[in-house]
Amino acid sequence: MRRREFITLVGGAAAWPVAARAQQPAMPVIGFLSSRAPGESASVVAAFRSGLREAGFVEGENLAIAFRWAEGRYDRLPALAADLVGLKVAVLFAAGGPPAALAAKAATPTIPIVFSAVTDPVSLGLVPSLNRPGGNITGMSMFTAELAGKSMQLLTEMVPTATLIAYLVNPSSPNAALYKDYAARAASDLGIGARALEASTADELGEAVASAAKLGAGGLVVPGEPFFDSQRERIVALCAKHAVAAVYTFREYVFTGGLMSYGPSLTDSYRRAGIYAGRVLKGEKPADLPVMQPTKFDLVLNLKTARALGLRVPDRLLAIADETIE
Repeated sequence: MRRREFITLVGGAAAWPVAARAQQPAMPVIGFLSSRAPGESASVVAAFRSGLREAGFVEGENLAIAFRWAEGRYDRLPALAADLVGLKVAVLFAAGGPPAALAAKAATPTIPIVFSAVTDPVSLGLVPSLNRPGGNITGMSMFTAELAGKSMQLLTEMVPTATLIAYLVNPSSPNAALYKDYAARAASDLGIGARALEASTADELGEAVASAAKLGAGGLVVPGEPFFDSQRERIVALCAKHAVAAVYTFREYVFTGGLMSYGPSLTDSYRRAGIYAGRVLKGEKPADLPVMQPTKFDLVLNLKTARALGLRVPDRLLAIADETIE
């Protein structure tokens, strides 16, 4: 072999890996748009990653995730969504309920969107139908507004002398009116009074819980709502300070010291959303993936908190509880 031919051959061989790398597809990026705060979202982020892993995607190996957090400030979501769209993400995951889902939908009509923990996505205009979502968006639904009635019933069992139940409402939430309607009807069916206490800032939360105590409310219903979730520890501490019996949608509050919770699993919603995101990455269309709904609702009781509030937990609640914390 001539020297010149040998040099040409060696030079070409050295270039092969570079050419091969250049032809490999770029690692897909999921845009993680959340209404919530990173500090209280570790469990749901882990659940989302778990779902992605079930679908065959592992962050850092064959997938990247770009996180954007509104930290309970819903007015930040449109700009954060636009930022992720500008990154040309392969899938936009709207985490933290209706505010993030609505911001994601408004930001792009083409990038596939998967949402998590949205109450009544049809009435919000996210999808025309649960079974046939159409368009570029699908995800996981929740019944957090509808649970107001069951939550009030549980409080009247825990506090049988209650004639008034208060309930927290975030006026900036897209579900505020829907939730108020469910709560008012539930109170009427139970034959008790109900009072809405609005809060969309940390200071207003303090005022709202203090008001529940001053009103002599037998208890407080705290719905599953992204801003409230971002203030979970503060709300539980406020209820302890003012000796207010509260029922929450998500069990995470009870693990923090809250009295009781009744609702679906938030982490399971994120895990299943991760599976959906993985399926979309593999080529399935959101239009063909029905919006999924929870099938199981758990009652979790914190017996230590009940004792601290001077409450005797009824035998019926102990019998039907899915989990108790001593």
